Amino acid sequence: MHLTNHPAGRRLSAALDNLAVTFHGMTAHPDEHNCECHWGSAQELSLLKTPDVELEPDLLRRTWKAIDWTDHASVLRRILPQFAAVLVTGGAEPLFGLEEAGHSFARGRWQQWPDDHAASVREFLHAWWEHSLTDPDAVVPAHQVFVMCAEASGSVGPWLAEWEKRTGELSDRRLAEAATEWEYELLGDSLPWHVGWYEHDEEEMRAELVAWLLGHAAARLHESGASADLQHRIRLLGLTDEDRWTDPHWPGHRY
Repeated sequence: MHLTNHPAGRRLSAALDNLAVTFHGMTAHPDEHNCECHWGSAQELSLLKTPDVELEPDLLRRTWKAIDWTDHASVLRRILPQFAAVLVTGGAEPLFGLEEAGHSFARGRWQQWPDDHAASVREFLHAWWEHSLTDPDAVVPAHQVFVMCAEASGSVGPWLAEWEKRTGELSDRRLAEAATEWEYELLGDSLPWHVGWYEHDEEEMRAELVAWLLGHAAARLHESGASADLQHRIRLLGLTDEDRWTDPHWPGHRY
């Protein structure tokens, strides 16, 4: 897959190539099945048991979104090179948000795969995250990539730590965009995306994200000249109950 010649683009391109090599020849389990009425035909199912055949977009979408595979890990390994390439180009088209794609990764329990398989997935996620923060031609907004990576891994920590290291005007702008997207739900004490995997601790992720926004991000938004209105909305995350709602800069959100 061709990406920009930006360093992060080259890293992401290499990560996609590595996925293709690592998962070459993979198939769904021979006994895998799914409902013809709700998922697809027997002919389509047979394609998942045939290695390295590209799936048409609608079949790929139905496959990664399905939650009832007997062996989701094998299905995910089968589609992963094509799925990752589609994610990077913004073609996944989830119904609600890119966290849905992260849920598919989580259901596959990729972190428990053999070391070379897990390392390939990990490098893809980190390469895509760096690309979204540093390449001006990145297609998918950074806040959506963040959510995907958080749900795929079950943690916000590694992605926030990477954000701290990626300084500069573009990364700062991505931070302001993300804070703008997230402040409404966070001020209502909710995580600004749906946690779809039962092993993930929604409250823990929300608390860690809020602490980071109040600390590192708040200082960075100030230094980069973010709007005073946005800075106040992030500041309000540090207040609770009536102190928050009666603050003169409360934005009047209704929940």
